[in-house]
Amino acid sequence: CFPEIIAQMMTLRRGWRSASPWRWRRSNHVLAVAAALKRGGIERFDARGLGSSSSRSFSWFSSTEDSRVEDEENLEPREFVGLHLSKIYFQKVLPLEQAYMYDKFHTPSWTEGDFNSKPIVLVLGQYSVGKTTFISHLLGKTYPGSHISPEPTTDRFVAICDGAKERVIPGNAAVMQEGKPFQTLKTYGSQLLNRFECVEVPDSKLLEDLILIDSPGVLSGEKQRIERGYDFSGLVRHWAERSERILLIFDAHKLDISDELKEAILSLKGNEDKIRCVLNKADRVGTQELMRVYGALLWSLGKVVFTPEVMRIFIGSFWDKPYQRTELADLFDAEKKSLMGDIKSLPQNSTIRKINEFAKRLRHVKVHSIVCDSLCNKFTILSMQSREQQQEALLRPEALRQTFSKLAKQHAIHIGDFPDPESFARSIEQLEVKLWEFSRLQTGYVEAMDKLLIDEMPCLFERLGNEATKDDV
Repeated sequence: CFPEIIAQMMTLRRGWRSASPWRWRRSNHVLAVAAALKRGGIERFDARGLGSSSSRSFSWFSSTEDSRVEDEENLEPREFVGLHLSKIYFQKVLPLEQAYMYDKFHTPSWTEGDFNSKPIVLVLGQYSVGKTTFISHLLGKTYPGSHISPEPTTDRFVAICDGAKERVIPGNAAVMQEGKPFQTLKTYGSQLLNRFECVEVPDSKLLEDLILIDSPGVLSGEKQRIERGYDFSGLVRHWAERSERILLIFDAHKLDISDELKEAILSLKGNEDKIRCVLNKADRVGTQELMRVYGALLWSLGKVVFTPEVMRIFIGSFWDKPYQRTELADLFDAEKKSLMGDIKSLPQNSTIRKINEFAKRLRHVKVHSIVCDSLCNKFTILSMQSREQQQEALLRPEALRQTFSKLAKQHAIHIGDFPDPESFARSIEQLEVKLWEFSRLQTGYVEAMDKLLIDEMPCLFERLGNEATKDDV
């Protein structure tokens, strides 16, 4: 493949001579060739910078990799899917994300660790609702560095993983580990890394298949949010996208949802199917009062989680001590069993969930690219306005709504898949993006995205189905 890459670069060079500097620096061709050189020439290219298609099921392979494909056919389903999703992402999707700054508008780009990681369970809640006690109860023991007290104690994000021995890895060192899904946290700055750590716990059956994320207690008030030093809601969104399950912990005596908790819950939009609520310390109230507490929690959640379905709430007291009130002990035991069953089932469905998350991100990248390309195309040198003035007019909420509506009809995309106009315009302003400097979307990229969703994803599901059939036999 190396001679083909050299020929491709020579072709591009002839085209660069007449191109403006900002256009060829951001060119998708350049990104594609650089990525291919870095990988040692794995991918073949056509004139559009896309990998050339093949008649085989997995079309991102070149014809020189037949022996490697045969070896990969013997991989376990989880390894097979992780490998092929990463190839699709780094060869086809990442160049598009980089060209249109998707990682700046939404969540950071994925790394190898995101494709190979164990299922992640994110635990959220206000301070002193029992998050750390809940995790210790799941593990059957306390983890290094944990501290339980009535006042706010967990002031950092803690990733609890399986390990050969007990140890605490500081955040700056944890994000350097290639085998774990923490590398993208570097984009949130040193303030976060100083408040993040990875804890390894040996001899835990649960951690052999899962990673638990303990979060800082959510506070109320503007002062506490400012003192964090990092974007708490943005980080919650980051973990939510990568998690298999999100557990919202509530105290039966503290049902109020603070401003910061509301903001954090709103940042979970698009991941509502992962959310499970836990009403903790329910053994401290009577039966009649518990009914009122349950109804009040549903009412409070209904104001911040906008879904037609009723939120699933597990009721109980999740610690190792006896129940204070025993009249509902059977209910608490049944709820605890159901929650544990839900958590322990995550590794079985992890591979399917990974494909689902990949397809979701692929659609988001597609929409983001189409929007940026359309806005870039609206600039004209014939206008009496400067480019800055043209951009200001394009980013007006009503103008963006019209643009999104037109693109939705043109590309057969649901209008709900487009970003909120105000949020999109705010991101452009904060990032100081000059829309006219974006490269135009290369011919065939949108079709290639659709092809990945229509052709490649079903092939992976078919592979999983074949493996399941073998296991049944």
